[in-house]
Amino acid sequence: MAASPIASANATATAEAPHESPTIIDDKSPHCIPFILNRLHAYQAEKASSSNPNRPFVIGLNGVQGAGKTTLVSALAQTLKEKEGLETLVLSIDDLYLKREDQVKLAEENKDNKLVQYRGEPGTHDIPLATSLINSLLHSKETSIPSYSKHLFSGLGDRLPPSEFHHVNKPNSTPIRVIILEGWCVGFRSLSNAKVAEKQASPSITLGKHKLEHLEFVNDKLKEYDIMTNEFDAFIHIDAEDTKYVYEWREQQEAALRREKGTGMSKEEVVRFVDGYFPAYELYVDGVRSGVLVEKGEGRQLRLVVGRDRKVLRVVEI
Repeated sequence: MAASPIASANATATAEAPHESPTIIDDKSPHCIPFILNRLHAYQAEKASSSNPNRPFVIGLNGVQGAGKTTLVSALAQTLKEKEGLETLVLSIDDLYLKREDQVKLAEENKDNKLVQYRGEPGTHDIPLATSLINSLLHSKETSIPSYSKHLFSGLGDRLPPSEFHHVNKPNSTPIRVIILEGWCVGFRSLSNAKVAEKQASPSITLGKHKLEHLEFVNDKLKEYDIMTNEFDAFIHIDAEDTKYVYEWREQQEAALRREKGTGMSKEEVVRFVDGYFPAYELYVDGVRSGVLVEKGEGRQLRLVVGRDRKVLRVVEI
């Protein structure tokens, strides 16, 4: 893997005050867009003689929450569509959450497992839906794209009705040629039970708060997510120099909401909220850092490490 240092001024940037609303500056696109275009052109050359020459190019994008992922995804999709002339679909793994009734059932069947009482962790997504969706898109079939609202049921969330789904690859429409699947847990791969036990027994922020069998439950569910991960042709990982920054970044977002709209989570609620998904970070981020697509060959993943100020500190090609 090759690493590229970024200007030292970024590396020594001072922390923002927790109460300030951060300004997101897109210093990630200049690294990611050339990387993706290079991988895209190589893919186009390879697939010309394949059995499915019209198969879309699939990008996985994992961004630690609050690090500027949304801005990057927008710039990347715009470049692919406007400069490469490729119809690009952005999918959020959040839109694959279980319907409310299924999430309630999952929680009731696992009442003592705090990890699956609410949406978020692996196991709270609809894998049969994800499977049919990906298969349909890869074969350029007309496809309904689901949508999930986090505002329904007082913030507990639910999938919107099919009448509000977005439809792609319709007759006489431009077919999807690039798919970007983005989300905070995209690219996570399951571990051996022995490795889960080792991590739980080691010093951590949240793993020790959960029973081993509960962590193993989530880990076992994560194996099903390979149906998506295995289809990636390129992968981008926006990583944090210190994963604990997500607590501070989320508090900044909520403080801005409290200040500007008079509503938002308290500091204590932020900690509880981030604690809900932080176990997955502690279990699986090391695997993403090592490489999600190494079995397909080198040079298919780009890792951008950002500092507390969200600016890129270094870039690693894996």
